[in-house]
Amino acid sequence: MTADTIAAIATAPGVGGVGVVRVSGPDSRAIAHAVTGRALRPRVARFCSFLADTGQPIDEGIALFFPGPRSFTGEDVLEIQGHGGPVVLDILLSRCLELGARPARPGEFSERAFLNGKLDLTQAEAIADLVESTTSLSARLAIRSLQGAFSRRVHALVDDLVRLRTGVEATLDFPEEDVDDTLSRDLLEQLIALIAATDQVLFEAHQGERIRDGLSVVIAGRPNSGKSSLLNALVQQDAAIVTPIAGTTRDLLRYDMEIGGLPVTVIDTAGIRDTQELVEQEGVRRAREQLAKADQILWVYDASLGLDGEELGGLPQDARVTLIRNKIDLVISVHAPPNTREFHEIGISTLTGAGIDSLRQHLRAMAGVQGLGEGSFVARRRHLDALRRGLAALHSSKVSFETRLGPEVVALELREAQQAFGEITGEVTSDDLLGKIFSTFCIGK
Repeated sequence: MTADTIAAIATAPGVGGVGVVRVSGPDSRAIAHAVTGRALRPRVARFCSFLADTGQPIDEGIALFFPGPRSFTGEDVLEIQGHGGPVVLDILLSRCLELGARPARPGEFSERAFLNGKLDLTQAEAIADLVESTTSLSARLAIRSLQGAFSRRVHALVDDLVRLRTGVEATLDFPEEDVDDTLSRDLLEQLIALIAATDQVLFEAHQGERIRDGLSVVIAGRPNSGKSSLLNALVQQDAAIVTPIAGTTRDLLRYDMEIGGLPVTVIDTAGIRDTQELVEQEGVRRAREQLAKADQILWVYDASLGLDGEELGGLPQDARVTLIRNKIDLVISVHAPPNTREFHEIGISTLTGAGIDSLRQHLRAMAGVQGLGEGSFVARRRHLDALRRGLAALHSSKVSFETRLGPEVVALELREAQQAFGEITGEVTSDDLLGKIFSTFCIGK
């Protein structure tokens, strides 16, 4: 429990029918009595006036008091539900601050819930992910993580790892020649099974991270190949200006959309070519800059003109590229384009709409989010990093086991894996990590 009391407006900025001021800490009960003029029964909604220090009403609404530890933060919590005007909420918040609370930092309510054992770190992060969800699928996965779907998977890995460490460390008490071969084989089989289980969790976490962060798709190609027309076809509205004049698009045009529950940011770029026109040169520079950042590049070319293999030479070497053969309604036969790498290719017509649905399905497949099950969860990049480090330690321990480097080395590497997994749920953490995570939350969460 903490010694101070925090308060914040918990609802989004702007005008609404209802606004909430949240208070947490040891002074919450006294603040509740001073603001409402009465003692509140625990967990019972009470309609009342909210009072200034003079006794005059500030607003009226519902007050709720939750004694700790049966509250969101694990501390005494007061929620004041008044009218959703920003001036009224500011006055109510100021009244709570006058009575001894201090302004809450971003994410401090969730941080206290974590520190008081009400949530683990993945569940606390899921609150922010749920608030920030941009699609119904990302919201569904966030609520699963909040309910512990991801935590349970990580805890299962840790439980298996602890059992394995126990078996390995038990052999430290015996000379190598006294260690039973059957026991050694059993421990190795446990380690191999743990590696496979970690691989699966990492795969699902990657899917969850993609659902959370979305896919960045850059549309590129030569001028007049149909890039802006493709953007309009994907987003199903006239988002970009389309003319027969080469070089119409000079700047980047971004559009957020959803494909089968996957958030996608589509970026239309200037046609890439050598030019002496200064504004167009800047557009080409920005286009190339986006190519280096893209999760997926859609390289558009005119099917009636064909593809010059040299134009693909300027793409980033590790880029994920799909060739978009546009204007297929204008050609009778299609010749395979010359290219130096393996590219997936899709034929479309932005005029007739042919192939657009296939392209949507392709983008979702390329994001790696096919076949999400009921146990799927949302994840963050730090989770992927921790899982990869844990998996690497497990692989190292397997090599050490098989090459008989000794149980001391194996035990050390297993300990490193457990520490990496512990970072995910917060069992192993640091103040710097907590500060970084919770600073990204909204104030009042």
